[in-house]
Amino acid sequence: MLYFPKGVTYIMCMVHANERKDMPDEQKPVVLLIMGSVRAGRNCPRIAHWAARIGHASTDLAYEVIDLADWSLPMDDEPGLPHAGEYIQSHTHAWSEKVRSAAAVVFVTPQYNWGYPAPLKNAIDHLYSEWRGKPTAIISYGGHGGSKCAKQLRQVGAGLKMRVMTTAPALTLSEKVIHQQVELDPEVDLASYAGKVRKAFKELSAEIRQQGDRGKSRYAAERLLKAVAKVRKAFRERRSLSAE
Repeated sequence: MLYFPKGVTYIMCMVHANERKDMPDEQKPVVLLIMGSVRAGRNCPRIAHWAARIGHASTDLAYEVIDLADWSLPMDDEPGLPHAGEYIQSHTHAWSEKVRSAAAVVFVTPQYNWGYPAPLKNAIDHLYSEWRGKPTAIISYGGHGGSKCAKQLRQVGAGLKMRVMTTAPALTLSEKVIHQQVELDPEVDLASYAGKVRKAFKELSAEIRQQGDRGKSRYAAERLLKAVAKVRKAFRERRSLSAE
């Protein structure tokens, strides 16, 4: 393992952050905001896009909103277990690639009867190893904020070895929005939660950066070990020639 002085590590992180800010969006690490609801008349799209705007403004990451209504993921149509990763359905392969290629995910989900929606569970259960180690944030919403479904999602994330962020915004929607179908205006109605959403995204950004730095450190260590081995080999060959 390589160890760097604290000052050097800080400078490296700052350089990486500044480099990413100057990148076009298509070159930045991508965060998927996965909408948990496919119900007609849902508020999920407005909330997810509002959260994405906060993420764009507060981090150096790119954000893509994923509507599960656009993904055909029939339940139990793969004969093999997901952990084997031997998919036969083209839609499963596409979903696998989408999740695997993302730097992180954010679940934006309502709370239904103290749990989270079945389509979200189905989308999660279609895969296995793709979730492992994935930096993850949870944004829940409902009449009481959705903290119970967020707790369940956190347990699932732990089982899949995802790296779930501590901050989990729970957005409380008004009675008018829920029962009277008054149109939600996130910029106004959810303004008081913007700070917590921003905090969750900053935690996510820091985790992505740390994972990148750990990967670069491992790569640098491997290159150093190879260089040392090459020098040792050359030294042994030189000693052998000298002995002759």
